[in-house]
Amino acid sequence: MTGDPVKVALGEIHSNQQGFSRLAALAAALDPYLLDIVEVNFAACTWFDANMSAPLGVVFAHALDKLNTLQPCGLQPSVETILAKNHFLAGFGFPEKADTHGTAIPYRRFSATDDRYFAAYLNRHLRGKDLPIMSEALSQRFKNSILEIFVNAAMHSGSKLGIFACGQYFPQQNRLDFCVADAGLGVRRKIYKELGLRMNSDKAINWALQEGNTTRKGSVPGGLGLKLIQEFIAMNKGRIQIVSDRGYWEFSPSGETLTRLDTSFPGTVINIEINTADTSSYRLRAESKN
Repeated sequence: MTGDPVKVALGEIHSNQQGFSRLAALAAALDPYLLDIVEVNFAACTWFDANMSAPLGVVFAHALDKLNTLQPCGLQPSVETILAKNHFLAGFGFPEKADTHGTAIPYRRFSATDDRYFAAYLNRHLRGKDLPIMSEALSQRFKNSILEIFVNAAMHSGSKLGIFACGQYFPQQNRLDFCVADAGLGVRRKIYKELGLRMNSDKAINWALQEGNTTRKGSVPGGLGLKLIQEFIAMNKGRIQIVSDRGYWEFSPSGETLTRLDTSFPGTVINIEINTADTSSYRLRAESKN
């Protein structure tokens, strides 16, 4: 361990391709260190979308797994407030701050066997966030679909460091973002490992999104667990993003984007953005026939 801390820096982080690229670059900057004290300087980070705490958790977990000590520093007061309200900074010696407006879905790190805790976390924290009106049956299916994303990450990512979740309701922007991230193999490596198929990371995400494509064996359904969520988001005019390795996919009202990041992200992230200005009422197709 060196005497003086080494330093890495982080710019502002939004839920967009540049934000994910910056987190991937941070992971690459932290990667060489082992048994070091590392200052992560947030001075240039004037904004941090709180839901992006989940992929930041992945980046930090990889560095901590190499027995480094991480010291976040230089936080702007507004950014410190965001990351203290959602409990991200609690593990780094910062005092927690009360979420007086009830807009945070707290940052949590789950183990692969914590599906029941994750379900309880969803039920508790998605309440009161101005979600569009859904029938009881659709609301349950929607939560089950998010739970399926967690279960897929738990079963397939091979993440020994856990699964990370965080969300944020942005009332003035009429959006609710919820993010699930793992520190595992990534979609590209998983497909190669199970099926022997070689493809770039962006093509691997696209492959995993196609109905019927799965790396699972036997009769258990596969995929990324996004079918119902994607149908809902399309009608709701929200957004979904998936990042894995260097692959980046986004689905929103302005279309579909499939591209590559400059730097590899060490895991897989799924971010769901719900348009809370949507005044429609939703129900399952089967209910509409009754």
